[in-house]
This record gives sequence, structure tokens and C-alpha cells, in this order.
Amino acid sequence: MQDRHVTRAGAQIAYELTGSGPTLGYAHGVFLSRAAVRRLHLLDFDALAAGRRLLTYDQRGHGHSTGRPLADDYSFENFTLDLLSLLDELDLDEPIDFMGSSLGCDVALRAAITAPERFRRLVLIIPPVAWEEGPDQARQWYTDSAEAIESRGAAQWREEWAQKPPLPIFADYPAFNLAPDIPDELLAPILRGIGESDLPAQDAIAGLPHPSLILAWDTDPLHPVSTAEQLHELLPDSVLHVSTTVADVQTWTDRITDFLAR
Repeated sequence: MQDRHVTRAGAQIAYELTGSGPTLGYAHGVFLSRAAVRRLHLLDFDALAAGRRLLTYDQRGHGHSTGRPLADDYSFENFTLDLLSLLDELDLDEPIDFMGSSLGCDVALRAAITAPERFRRLVLIIPPVAWEEGPDQARQWYTDSAEAIESRGAAQWREEWAQKPPLPIFADYPAFNLAPDIPDELLAPILRGIGESDLPAQDAIAGLPHPSLILAWDTDPLHPVSTAEQLHELLPDSVLHVSTTVADVQTWTDRITDFLAR
């Protein structure tokens, strides 16, 4: 199906809306795209779309979406405004169910805080590291990587990134590929924007009424189980599931389907 586009703040956001029935949206994480997420074979989007309209899109600067080389364009807040603009464009009649991974998890939370009437249920997948204090913050990896790209060049950084071992949970899973689906000139600005961002304030999250499913995997310092546990404590109507194996991660499609059928 040919992409549609919505234009906002120096970017064209590429999206697809397929199928019929209640709408289910999905927002991917940093580095990835709609196509890259499908290639991981961790979520079965065809199964999730059964009996629903499925809305998927590429975050600005990723995949088929465009962007500018400005770090401020890639704050969590600005990614959220892209989603809200997309929902304005679609003019949907009813609240939607929405899934978000990593960056997309923040977008889901932030959009639900801003416009709670637009959402029915939330699926929060691998929530990113958040609310850190003191030195040696894990989030510093994003800024350090941006500086490495600016000093050594994107090509060398990509080679070094490709040689890094996978997360321990994915050590024996060859389909796990986080090669950035981002143009070279946008790598550093995107990483800087992400590194300067954080999840919404905890009191704002605690006020969300939406039923929420939180899915996390182990051994990932940029998506620690501790963030998922904090979200579970904050969200009044939430369910948390933590996976320690790839086989269990691949149960997430069924878990999401069951949750959305409640």
C-alpha cells in the first residue's frame, strides 16, 4: 500500500492506515521504522490487525519520513506533536487503542496526557530509561554517540555499532538487528534530541485513566525493567509482564490481543 503523508514542522510523516474495524495505532522506537520493526519478527502485526484498522507510521527522520538536522526537532515532545497532528489529519470518530515501543512508549504516554479522550487503551512496550538522577546516567549514551558521530563520521560509527554484541537476551537470535534506518546527516541530531528528553512527569502519568499493558524485556540498560515497574506502580489500571527469553517476547502478540479484547 502506498504511503500517505502529513506535513508538520519541517518533516513529512509517512503513514499507513489499513483494514477496517476499531483503530489500533503503533509508534516505533529510535533507529527503527515500520519496516525494521517487522523484520525483527517479535510482534506479528498481521495478527494484531485482524478485525481492526491498523495505523502505523515512521517517526520523523526515520524510514520513509523526512526531517531536519536540528536536535530540537527530535525531543519527545515534538515526536508527540507529530502523532497528534497525524490523528488530526485522520479525524477519527472514536478513541483508539495505541501501542508504542521505546520512544513510541513515551509518545503514547505524552499524547494520552495531552488528549486523553483520543485513546482507549495503551500498550507500553520496552519503556525507556527515565527519571535518572546523579552521575553516570544511562541516557548519556545518546549524547556520547552523537559526539562520536560528529567527530569520527557516521560511516565509522555505523561500522562500530554493527560490531557491538547484541543484548544478552538476544544473543542467540539472529533476526535482532538495530541498524539505524536513519540518514547519516540526521543520526547525531536525533540522538542529541533523544538524550535531552525524558518520560513525562510521574504525577501526570499517575493521572491517566486508560487501561495499560506494560511489556518489558530484561538485560537492556536503555530500557530497564525498573522503568516498567515504576510505570506499573504509577498507572492505576495497568498490567506488567517482563520477558527473560526471546520465546517469551514472542508471546507479546497474543498478550496484546487478549488485552485489547477486554
